[in-house]
Amino acid sequence: MQDVVQNQAQGNESVTLSTSVQYLKGVGPARAVVFENLGVRTVADLLEYFPRDWVFAPEAIKIGRMKPDEEATIIGLVESIDFRAYRRPAVFEAIVSDDTGTCRIVWFNGGYLRNQIQLGQFILASGKAAVYKHQLQMTNPKFMVLDEAQTEPQKQFSGGVYPASGKLSSRQIKQIILPVLDHLDTLAGEFYEESVLKENGLIGRKDALAWIHMPPDETRLNQAKRRLKYDELFLMQLGLALRRYRSQHAAKATPCVMSDEIDSRIRRRFPFLFTDDQNACIAEIAEDMGRTTPMNRLLQGDVGSGKTVVALYAALLAIANKTQAAIMAPTEILSSQHFLSMERYLKDSQVRRVLITGGMTGKKRDEILAQIRLGEIDIVVGTVALLQKDIEFRNLGLVVIDEQHKFGVHQRAEMRKDSAPHSLVMTATPIPRTLAMTAFGDLDVSVIKQLPPGRGAVVTRWVDRKDRRKAYDFIRDRLRAKKQAYFVCPRITAVEEGSQETGKDIKAATDTWKELSEKVFPEFQVALLHGQMPSAEKQRIMAGFRKGQINVLVSTVVIEVGVDVPNATIMVIEAADRFGLAQLHQLRGRIGRGESKSYCLLFAETDNEVAKSRLDVMTKTHDGFEIAEQDLRIRGPGEMFSARQHGLPDLKIANIIDDYDLLVIARRHAFQVVVSDPTLAQPEHRGIRRALIARFGNSLGLVDIA
Repeated sequence: MQDVVQNQAQGNESVTLSTSVQYLKGVGPARAVVFENLGVRTVADLLEYFPRDWVFAPEAIKIGRMKPDEEATIIGLVESIDFRAYRRPAVFEAIVSDDTGTCRIVWFNGGYLRNQIQLGQFILASGKAAVYKHQLQMTNPKFMVLDEAQTEPQKQFSGGVYPASGKLSSRQIKQIILPVLDHLDTLAGEFYEESVLKENGLIGRKDALAWIHMPPDETRLNQAKRRLKYDELFLMQLGLALRRYRSQHAAKATPCVMSDEIDSRIRRRFPFLFTDDQNACIAEIAEDMGRTTPMNRLLQGDVGSGKTVVALYAALLAIANKTQAAIMAPTEILSSQHFLSMERYLKDSQVRRVLITGGMTGKKRDEILAQIRLGEIDIVVGTVALLQKDIEFRNLGLVVIDEQHKFGVHQRAEMRKDSAPHSLVMTATPIPRTLAMTAFGDLDVSVIKQLPPGRGAVVTRWVDRKDRRKAYDFIRDRLRAKKQAYFVCPRITAVEEGSQETGKDIKAATDTWKELSEKVFPEFQVALLHGQMPSAEKQRIMAGFRKGQINVLVSTVVIEVGVDVPNATIMVIEAADRFGLAQLHQLRGRIGRGESKSYCLLFAETDNEVAKSRLDVMTKTHDGFEIAEQDLRIRGPGEMFSARQHGLPDLKIANIIDDYDLLVIARRHAFQVVVSDPTLAQPEHRGIRRALIARFGNSLGLVDIA
């Protein structure tokens, strides 16, 4: 083993994809730790440590051959340096020479170069030549200080510019990567057939890896990017397709068959007609639930579109077929809200239902668990408490998970345990098409866009500090008209002393509650609600607000989803610039749930252009799907596409917004492969299988594939 390590350290011989970077020439144990902090542990990781930019420098020429107004690359000795700090802007100047002439090089705002460029060094500089006061000059060129022992400085300079760290520069990273590229014949195995490459306009993987790090020109760089983006998107979609296949074929579900009689009986429970969108979603869900293949469906709809009613319909369909239903929400407030909604529709019915929360203990809990185990409870509503091992169902037919993005994919799998119930995932956060194909790519999708009739319009206004008093007067008039209001704050208490945000006027819920109850609305009942309160206290306050005993509810984002009080027609969001677009839209969705006109007031003062753009979008549109697309563009996929939530690796080079067309092609290809060969056992798919396992490990539970 020691001989192999020495070989690798000396000449990168016997390098494989799994070789630790520690054993590459120029790395060693200390630099290996630095690389690990950059997410690079193996040679495979290093090859996919892609540049953030690329330099295309012309071949180096002698200084005497430089021509004005032409791009040139030169190598010369630094004969003099001068930094003039008093100039505006400050100027760093170097005179470099070779055996044919001299060139003056100027960098504006170049004070940082005083510690980089020294007398007697050789530097390579690339930029446009000009004549200034009868002397050749380059202004702000790209440059590199050369080591005496450096061979092929042009090759070291051109090509990729890497994301660096304080202990490892881009140039040092390149010096370590370049020798590894000499081994691509053995490292870059092709995993597509020639026909796939031709059909999708892709170059070979070996060329792609060589050209992404050292592109001969921009055309071949773009070819390399396309191929490597395709690989990322294809392997991601393949993982999703396999996860979907496994969920459909791992075990059989109990078919929950729809009949005219069952449909009529369920609909009689609701004192209104369903919208066309609700009916379409119910038809899709009923068709799925009628099969032995477990349903795996995402129900997405804008706030207030009536998803909960559709979910309850599905639960009643499961119960009509002698199975049980479980409904899981991320918070106790939301699970309680679901239970209360159910109670409204199931009053005087024979459906047996129970709400389980984390605070339920002792004999009462034991009794309820026994009833669930014996099948004496039909619908169980709860939080993640439903995932506890002591909760067993006699015959679980349907699992409904609300606000899936607040649970990880592993929690969803855990809910299903060893059985195969039908699964309905709900979200009131409309999902852009790109995210629906990635983070939720293993689910079928149903969409509710229509709002139920009889909903009042919601007016949204961005309120500046100078207009706050007018806003308070307006709210007072609405309260006198027996309407209710929410005030939402970004935090519970004021910033602790010493915090970076000290001095900024960011309203805390406790301070706002005190101010509103004592100074602004002393004649009204103002209550405070936040996540750190005891469960019983939160339930008591929400009950008082629902009954109209509380006029103003000051809260944190604990009321973001699911809270339904039709008489609340005012939503004030303090420091609205500190919330994301999706969250602002969710909060606004708490109003406009009755027939009266409602008002969402965004209290914000900001110079941040991104925050301004969010507030602007909020005042212009109420379409959650349009808002979701705008949110994705403003925030970028990096923040929204979180690997922790769905078990997928982060994207290194592809971008699900910019590369949407490529994503569609890769998805179609991946799902075709799984339909034809669900275990990737065919000879032509072995390379794909190896690449998939290398990319995912067991994060998707692909043990059967491995």
